[in-house]
Amino acid sequence: MQRWAPHLLGLVTPLVAIFGVIMGGWWSASVIVLLLGLYPLLDILFGDDASVGRVNKGRAFDIILHLHGLLVPIAVMILLWQIHVTGWNQFMALGAVSIGFSSGASGIVTAHELGHRRPRSFSWWLARLDLLCVMYLHFTVEHNHTHHKHWARDVDPTSSPMGRGLYTHVIRTVPLQIVGAWRARPVDTRRSFAIEGLLVFGLFMFNPTVLAGFLLQAGFAVFILEYVNYLQHHGLRRGDEERGTAAHSWESRSRWSRWTLLELPLHPAHHLKSSMPYYGLETHDDAPRLPFGYYMMFWLALIPPLFSRVMAARISPSE
Repeated sequence: MQRWAPHLLGLVTPLVAIFGVIMGGWWSASVIVLLLGLYPLLDILFGDDASVGRVNKGRAFDIILHLHGLLVPIAVMILLWQIHVTGWNQFMALGAVSIGFSSGASGIVTAHELGHRRPRSFSWWLARLDLLCVMYLHFTVEHNHTHHKHWARDVDPTSSPMGRGLYTHVIRTVPLQIVGAWRARPVDTRRSFAIEGLLVFGLFMFNPTVLAGFLLQAGFAVFILEYVNYLQHHGLRRGDEERGTAAHSWESRSRWSRWTLLELPLHPAHHLKSSMPYYGLETHDDAPRLPFGYYMMFWLALIPPLFSRVMAARISPSE
């Protein structure tokens, strides 16, 4: 089997989200069941894999990655059209949550990696489009100019200290990231807010109910994105003058998380060389290891005391 083939599994999430919204009824909750029910079990069932292999050309990976990016706005537009046609009901609310989960999962992979590509290239613009779909255009600026400079330091609002719960972190990190983006690139950030404001105004004028559905899916997508930020450096701190190493990021070798998130869980390697495409990321034996994949860890993160206990036990005194 080609090494890129298992990564096609990641496309199941946005495709199921689109299918569920089109079908309506309880099908609208398909992705919720998929991500919160089935995928955590598959995280455990498929186990870990430390192998990465060598890839000289990543064309197939790149195609899959861009398909993720293209499916984000397609899924959002289908959701908004369905709300416009059928009106608001409990199933449209479930559909909005499902699309938000999908936007978060696919959008994280796309915007995170493609946001590091050459500015104003097609890939870079696709990352921007995905972020616009979830009202988070400032992410690229904050992530590239603040997080990658200060990751695992106290000054970084996306790196959570040991003991901070997920809910507290999300409430705290979102405004601080906006401030960080504004300080790093005020003109770009101001332009981003203007574009998002025009989008909100346009949707409101078109149909306020459509705007409500759009904002609901965006909120859940941002929550998923910030959960990933929360997980990737939790409890791992370095001093202001300390050089960042693989030991300052959590790594997961879960096959299912790696396959469906296009190697996003190999996060330490991303920080050591942010320009490296995800298909080229490697495992690092000196990086702390998560006990489970990203999907199973999500359930732990929803219970802060349990999450803190599990994570603290994974860090040795020397770290």
